[in-house]
Amino acid sequence: MKKRLGAVLLAVAAVFTFVPVASAQGHAELTNIRTGKHDGYERVVLDLNGLPSNSMSREATEVSNCASGNPVPMAGNEVLETMFFGAASYDENYNPTYTGPRNFVPQGLTNVKGIAFTCDFEATMGIAVSYDNPNSWHKVFTLTNPDRVVIDIYSY
Repeated sequence: MKKRLGAVLLAVAAVFTFVPVASAQGHAELTNIRTGKHDGYERVVLDLNGLPSNSMSREATEVSNCASGNPVPMAGNEVLETMFFGAASYDENYNPTYTGPRNFVPQGLTNVKGIAFTCDFEATMGIAVSYDNPNSWHKVFTLTNPDRVVIDIYSY
């Protein structure tokens, strides 16, 4: 039984060792980050060429960089971090498609205190939005024509 288990584990290790990592080709490309203040909410818009294949959001009090694990400093009491799979700030030749700031305080907003990259590696892009009001809630959705991801932070 031990020999069979060892052989299975060795075969699994060999498969995972030699399987090539998927390339970043064919991913959505971030081109701009815009913000706006509206009645009852503040909006962060990620302009893209294409849309991410999937996304996942979580609320946190702090975030860290996906590669180094180092904390990403952000103002505000709450953070909404969204990971976009199949998206990056560079094209298939690794040329930057987004050249703006990677950690900044948006101008003209009162609740949203910061926007920062938490990941931009192998077509996985993380964007964190920090805010002050603990009673806020959020909505993350996509729009097309042109392609974009919208992050709304609502306040009571």
